[in-house]
Amino acid sequence: MRKQVEQIQAATVLFAGDSGDGSQTIGTQMTETSAIVGNDVATLPDYPAEIKAPAGSLAGVSGFQLHFSSETIHTPGDTCDVLVAMNPAALKVNLHKLKDNGILIVNSDNFARKNLRLAGYVDNPLEDDTLTKYQVFPVELTTLTRKALEDTDLDMSKRDLCKNFFALGMILWLYNRPMDYTIRWVKTKYSAKSPHLIEPNILALRAGNTYCEATEQFAISYEVKAAEFAPGKYRNIAGNTSTVLGLVAASHQSGLQLVYGSYPITPASDILHGLANYRNFGIVTMQMEDEIAAVGVAIGAAFSGALGVTGSSGPGLALKSEAINLAMIAELPLIVCNIQRAGPSTGMPTKTEQADLLQMFYGRNGESPVPILAACRPTDCFDTVYEACRIAVKYRTPVIFLSELYIALGAEPWLIPDVDDLPKIEPNFQTEVDGFEPYLRDADTLARPWAKPGTPGLEHRIGGLEKSDITGNVSYDAENHEKMVNIRAEKVQRIANEIPTTEVYGAQEGDLLVLGWGGTFGVIRTVVESKLEEGCTIGHVHLRYLNPFPSDLGEVLKRFKQVLIPELNTGHLLQIIRSEYLIDVIGVNKVQGQPFHVYELESKIEKFL
Repeated sequence: MRKQVEQIQAATVLFAGDSGDGSQTIGTQMTETSAIVGNDVATLPDYPAEIKAPAGSLAGVSGFQLHFSSETIHTPGDTCDVLVAMNPAALKVNLHKLKDNGILIVNSDNFARKNLRLAGYVDNPLEDDTLTKYQVFPVELTTLTRKALEDTDLDMSKRDLCKNFFALGMILWLYNRPMDYTIRWVKTKYSAKSPHLIEPNILALRAGNTYCEATEQFAISYEVKAAEFAPGKYRNIAGNTSTVLGLVAASHQSGLQLVYGSYPITPASDILHGLANYRNFGIVTMQMEDEIAAVGVAIGAAFSGALGVTGSSGPGLALKSEAINLAMIAELPLIVCNIQRAGPSTGMPTKTEQADLLQMFYGRNGESPVPILAACRPTDCFDTVYEACRIAVKYRTPVIFLSELYIALGAEPWLIPDVDDLPKIEPNFQTEVDGFEPYLRDADTLARPWAKPGTPGLEHRIGGLEKSDITGNVSYDAENHEKMVNIRAEKVQRIANEIPTTEVYGAQEGDLLVLGWGGTFGVIRTVVESKLEEGCTIGHVHLRYLNPFPSDLGEVLKRFKQVLIPELNTGHLLQIIRSEYLIDVIGVNKVQGQPFHVYELESKIEKFL
């Protein structure tokens, strides 16, 4: 007899355990399944920096949070409806995220005295009053998985690795999700190198599903209906994958070969891995010996007439700064991807932050203005990095593309665009010898010619030394240097002429404007929507173009009594806005390696309404 099914609007599930327990894997599969059945989804992977932290330790806990809904959502959720804790450490680290009366599924096999001691528990929380405000379901996940796989050829340690799929089977049942997609994924994933793991993982998945159906523990399951999306073809996409596809699209649309030079670094490495899969599109990926060599390769590619791209995170960008200056003074198109993480130095490499903004503005010697664009969510990475490529090629300048760990590893449904609708990217290489001068500029953009080396009659000097206006000869003339500095600055400012009009969501004027950039978009939009429903005169502006700013931004800011800027730093955009527009904006800042929660920002905003 089928158990009761309750219709709900949305749910948030958090899988957590040791870094080897497979929380990221089953979280991703639950996300993909939810997207396939038509839900809007938002995710927050959270994993330790250690390659192999001690098993059962608090430092080694890996988590994956998924929010899925029948309506549009913008965040992975403040708190979760279900927490799956594979061990005491996962419980201790994440229990505060579980709602009162939320469902807590724990692997009771792992709550032995040793594991309790590693997590800092004196008494077993399953046996005292610690968990009384939750719906607690102790499940012998390890024992049940072993039993389900007793007829397979796997040894005991390999059987234990399948317990994450047992847990996934339970959650799929709890939310009326089909197992078909996960089964197909398992067959594809393991068919080439580990076909012996296909049957055990599928058996564990089905066993978890059957356990929920058969046991009296779970009297009810839930159903979240499909959301209403605009017509079109969708796929679930992570931010770094979105960036990869944006770069591939820019290469295809411009007709330029893309050369990506990089050095492995969290959380940017996925871009290198992703681009390497597109060799059939002429993409060249080069893992270099260090960050400086990586950006050097990209600059060399740009000089030769290719789409030069390099990527890293904050520490790597510090090393690349001198070379970015070279591309700036040589006026070559270069795309620099900075996938931010918590610093300074190595900092917290697997946690999110927005603390590289001032570095991107000012972290180079001399007068070195560079355009800066920032994506606001995983799907926006495609459009933003594509736009960065367009600007770099059109204006002959390095362009910095900013993402951050929260965006890069998060995922959401993406409406696949029609390639024919993408903006044109025209390299317009110099081919005419008559009248050629290396620094003879376009009247509108101030871009200098892009001449491929080796073209007869178009030979010219290039490098980091100051050049004479028009001729490009090396120059130490004082007045010429000042003129060239001003021209390069004006070239960047002219980009504002084609930046779209600032879009204000909500009230067009009134009490409060919330100004944001990057990954704060979702939490700001959620809070502003809520306050608009209450009748507040509040607006939201989210900036993609950070240098230069939209030409009408100053006028928009003046229409509101107060301007609030939430940032995952100590106030970077706040400093720039104050100095640029001479207004006393208010900062809301968080530097904890975690994104804002809705309730945190809501409590701050309420003070100004």
